[in-house]
Amino acid sequence: MTHSLHTKYIAKHVDKYAAIFTVNALFTFLLIVFLSLSAHAQTYIHAGKLITATDSQVRSNMTIVIEDNLITDVQTGLVTPPAEATLIDLSQYTVMPGLMDMHTHLSFEHNPKTYMNQVTYNAADYALDAANFAQKTLLAGFTTVRNLGDSHNETVALRNAVDRGVAVGPRIYTAAKAIGTTGGHADPTNGLAKHIMGNPGPDDGVVNGVTQARQAVRQHYKDGADVIKITATGGVLSVAKNGQNPQFMDDELDAIVATAKDYGMTVAVHAHGKEGMIRAIKAGVTSIEHGTYMDNEVMDLMKEYGTYYVPTILAGNFVAEKAKIDGYFPEIIRPKAAAIGPLIQKTFSLAYLAGVNIAFGTDSGVSAHGDNAQEFGLMVEAGMPPIEAILSATANTANLLNITDSLGTISVGKLADIVAVKGDPLTDITLLEHIQFVMKDGVIAKHE
Repeated sequence: MTHSLHTKYIAKHVDKYAAIFTVNALFTFLLIVFLSLSAHAQTYIHAGKLITATDSQVRSNMTIVIEDNLITDVQTGLVTPPAEATLIDLSQYTVMPGLMDMHTHLSFEHNPKTYMNQVTYNAADYALDAANFAQKTLLAGFTTVRNLGDSHNETVALRNAVDRGVAVGPRIYTAAKAIGTTGGHADPTNGLAKHIMGNPGPDDGVVNGVTQARQAVRQHYKDGADVIKITATGGVLSVAKNGQNPQFMDDELDAIVATAKDYGMTVAVHAHGKEGMIRAIKAGVTSIEHGTYMDNEVMDLMKEYGTYYVPTILAGNFVAEKAKIDGYFPEIIRPKAAAIGPLIQKTFSLAYLAGVNIAFGTDSGVSAHGDNAQEFGLMVEAGMPPIEAILSATANTANLLNITDSLGTISVGKLADIVAVKGDPLTDITLLEHIQFVMKDGVIAKHE
């Protein structure tokens, strides 16, 4: 090839590729413009009444500005949005942060067949049920939950599916399988025949001794758990006669809490009996669930250690009512349900008056999913003012989960988790049982 031919060849192909590059550059530019516009799409919410949960005040005629999934401004007055923005008119509603439930079991819902399901259900059955219950929970206004125990780590998969957008549900912080001791409340083989009982160990959430306690926490971390749940005392619904006895030794509790801390996880503790609570609180756990038989000594310890109380009054009421029905529970469970259930609301009242930190939780899965907000009415009935009940399910729960930088209040920089109800829940707390508007992470899940 001569020099001139070579030059013509290069020029020809330079022109060709220059044209391609020009088209690509134009496409890239237009894509950037589109993404830039999309990334900054604004939504304005007009709130007739606004509970920000930053304090106990209720503000009238406010505007929340959202860009993508973040709250970027909270303005006084019903501000006219720019022409390109979306307006959501909630001027006839009370608007508040997305509600949070700190004690759920999304993969089951108690019924007379529950105990048979333990030997007939596979992991997939629990997972599919969980997807259904998760959607019900979100539509009830609960945009974040802490799931405190499942059967096969199915709520880890559910959490991931929700995060990927392939399942509809709340933001999930899951403990996966709860951790207990042999024969304890979280031992999945309680009540089974000896020949099928086997010998469950740390991988199954059953531990004995310090080494296994540490192993179980590390295994849960490996399995994808966000938090650790242990059963420090007997329980109402386990097939065992004692619902109050302590079930962990001090050194086991110390090992669990220390290991969880190393792995960046908090520890939630199922407990009914006093001694089990005292041991757990002194070990440094994050929260006590149920707390049926706590007394002044326990409450003083909780205040000293900053331990949260998650009452689950609704579950107590539920099991007490079902205990009256012949055949609903196995006979070994029935007297525990009848005795413990009615006490939780009384304990809650005393704990509130004593100044214990309280975070909202229902134990839904014992009671029906989607009925979570019935807990508010029981809290108010027991003496908690409505605004404090709402704060227990917003700001307090965010503090318990260590997510105050992103959730719990309606304020600048927080994720756009927002719910609304017609009327004034401070004069009628039961209105929260019928949430009309739900936004999670900037996306509307419900608007009636």
